[in-house]
Amino acid sequence: MKTAVLVLDGVFDSGVSAVLDVLHTANALRDRLPGAPPPAFDIRTVGVRRTVRTGLGHRIDTEPARTAEDADLLVVPALMERRPEALVEAVASAGHRTARRLLAEARERRTPLATSCTGTFLLAESGVLDGRRATTSWWLAPVFRDRYRKVTVDETRMVTTSDGITTAGAAFSHLDLALAIVGMRSPALADLVRHYLVVDDRASQAAYAIPSALARHDPLVAAFEQWVRARIAEPLSIAGAARDLGVSERTLQRTVARTLGCPPIRLVQDLRVEQAEHLLRTTGLPLAAVARRVGYESPGALRALLHRRLGKGPRALRPAGPA
Repeated sequence: MKTAVLVLDGVFDSGVSAVLDVLHTANALRDRLPGAPPPAFDIRTVGVRRTVRTGLGHRIDTEPARTAEDADLLVVPALMERRPEALVEAVASAGHRTARRLLAEARERRTPLATSCTGTFLLAESGVLDGRRATTSWWLAPVFRDRYRKVTVDETRMVTTSDGITTAGAAFSHLDLALAIVGMRSPALADLVRHYLVVDDRASQAAYAIPSALARHDPLVAAFEQWVRARIAEPLSIAGAARDLGVSERTLQRTVARTLGCPPIRLVQDLRVEQAEHLLRTTGLPLAAVARRVGYESPGALRALLHRRLGKGPRALRPAGPA
């Protein structure tokens, strides 16, 4: 399987390393599987320049990007840019025009594409994600959703594939992305690589998201978040929130949906989960008391919500006792 890894100036150092490490580890371990081994990955590091400088200033020598024209897969590691406005400016700049054209041409050839974190912005800017589902770094999702309205983004997912394009979440999900690539060829080999590299199976980013960081993208959503936090132990009404914030309920619903991709009640639940997790980790309060402090009369309702959002129950969130 000819796999081209397209590295660009300012690339995220560990993103490149994670993809290459996982794919080369898969090649090293493939003979340890019972039966005939899956095909090896023919890994090429390509670029629009012969020498690329990473985000931390390291040099990577590349093969010409034209050698990727017959690739079975084109992988684009993320760019090291943590400022949303600067990221959007970078992916839309003349400096990445050639990369955008390469991605569009690869898509015209139906070459499968894969990227993670900020790399999803470059794919979206090139137009190849239009009409498709994608994920990205959870904290960049409001910016992504606002700029690329033809893309359906779900930042709760760690990895998602839509019509031959695989995208992954925040920076270190490059590991999850690379393991997903291996898994497409051989699930057994992906599991073996996962064990050798000691990488947990992480299906969701939801447990890592910080609601306040997402809410800050829009003033009304930020005000709604603060309104909820001030009343988190009380029964809450979205209509009451809209009235107190001086907007219609419909405006509040639409603004939260546009910014966060979910209804206001989902943000309320996320804030309650965040506070409940904090209390479970830092206090000895019984579950019933924690539930009351975050607005639930029934501890069972909180338990079910924790399992749904975090994939674990209250007991797993308690600190471990002394050995």
